[in-house]
Amino acid sequence: MAHGITWFEIPVTGWNRAKKFYQTLLKVDIEEREIGQSLMGILGTPEDGINGALVMHEWYIPSEHGVLLYLDAGKDLNLMLARAEGAGATVLIPKTQISEEIGYMAVFRDTEGNRIALHSRS
Repeated sequence: MAHGITWFEIPVTGWNRAKKFYQTLLKVDIEEREIGQSLMGILGTPEDGINGALVMHEWYIPSEHGVLLYLDAGKDLNLMLARAEGAGATVLIPKTQISEEIGYMAVFRDTEGNRIALHSRS
């Protein structure tokens, strides 16, 4: 098993708002797909390893409660955290050292109301 996680889905209710937020945060173009009754915005490719999607469907309700997804913030967590805040996120936990071996984390509430974390080694 290369990764314990193979796919994730981030619930959204405001499609254009969420798409703009995550395109700004991750510096990517998000490809839209209709799959069944869901509108999905694909994040990553199979070659990236772990990837997922923004998903708008009646079953998906954004929340600050439940699973906490950590996104790779690259070499400097502060850069991605600043992009998140600039795009409308609310910082819940500022950059905080977990340990010297593990690195740093921060947590924000996205424009949809989801709690999302960031991780970097420095």
